Amino acid sequence: MLLGLAGEPELLLVVFVAFVVAITIHEGAHALAATWLGDDLPRLQGRLTLNPMRHLDPLGTIMIAIASFGWGRPVLVNPYRLRLGVNKGMALVALAGPVSNIALAVALTPVTRQYFSTSPQDTLALALNVVVQLNIFLAVFNMLPIPPLDGFSVLVGIAPDPLADRLNELRQYGPYLLIAVFLLVWVIPQGTTIITAPASWIIDFLLGP
Repeated sequence: MLLGLAGEPELLLVVFVAFVVAITIHEGAHALAATWLGDDLPRLQGRLTLNPMRHLDPLGTIMIAIASFGWGRPVLVNPYRLRLGVNKGMALVALAGPVSNIALAVALTPVTRQYFSTSPQDTLALALNVVVQLNIFLAVFNMLPIPPLDGFSVLVGIAPDPLADRLNELRQYGPYLLIAVFLLVWVIPQGTTIITAPASWIIDFLLGP
C-alpha cells in the first residue's frame, strides 16, 4: 500500500515527485477539458500545460514535502462559457481530473508489473508502484461528493436542476465540510475505508497477481 511505502525514508523523494506528477496531470486535465468545452480562461492564465510550476500551490507543495500529502493550484474556469451549460460543463471539467489520474495509473501498470515482478526492490520499480498507487488514491479521494472536491461538481452536474441549485448553496461551506471530514476520519479511523476500500480494490485489480 502507498502509506507503507511512503513510510520508508528513502522513498520520500519518490513520493514527492509522484505527487508533483499526479497534480500536474490532474490540473492540466481540468484546463484541457475547460478549453475543449469553450472556455479560454485556463489557456490565457497559462494552465494549459504540463509544466509543474504552473500547477503547484506553494503551501500545498510544502505540505507534500513535510507530510507526504498536498494539493495543487485550482484551475480557474468561467462556467458560463462552457458548452453543455454551467452544471454539466463543470461536471465534465471536474471529472477530467480524476479520470486523468486513473488513465496515468492504467498506462503505467504494464511496465510497473514487469519491473516489480523481476526486481521488486529496484528503485524504479518502487517509484512506478508509488506513482500508480498515488494516482488511484488521489482519484478516489477527489471523487468524494464534498465541496470543493471534483466529486461534488460531478454530483451537481447529474442532479436535477432544482436539486443542483440547492447543492450549489453548499459550496460556500466547502472548506469547513472538508475539514470536518478530515477530523471525523482522525477521530474514527474506520472512516478512511470510504477511500482505502475502493482505492485498494482498483490497485489490486491493476497490480495484483
